[in-house]
Amino acid sequence: MSSTPLMSLAETVAFLEREFPQMHHGGRSYHLEAVGPLSATMRMDHHDRFLRPGGTVSGPAMMTLADLALYAAILANIGPIGLAVTTNLSFNFLRKPGTKGLVADARLFKLGRRLAVGEVLITEASSEDLVCHATGTYSIPPDKAGSVTPIR
Repeated sequence: MSSTPLMSLAETVAFLEREFPQMHHGGRSYHLEAVGPLSATMRMDHHDRFLRPGGTVSGPAMMTLADLALYAAILANIGPIGLAVTTNLSFNFLRKPGTKGLVADARLFKLGRRLAVGEVLITEASSEDLVCHATGTYSIPPDKAGSVTPIR
């Protein structure tokens, strides 16, 4: 696979903004910060709407962050294929996050014609301490011509 993603950071952000405006429901809190070869980094701002009782960031908020980060890594590397879908996500919540934003570093292990598999490491924005580890598998649909989406 080539070391250069098919979509730049700006192109990936524009695609997400156009196709998934619901990710900003309630205000902008998710920010794609980087895309690279088989990778992406996304930040989630700290916000009261993401808290659960006890004042910690909820599991569903971290799940959304991980899913978005993996999806962005896939899109950046295969191009604007909106129908790539999550088929499996698995989470290990390792420690209670503080009151800072979170950063998700997504890395793809496999990017095939029909499946992508990767992991996400979530840390607090001000720390390298791991808060959550997630793995995910995504189904990549055939392209519009009926053949399988070409992957470099």
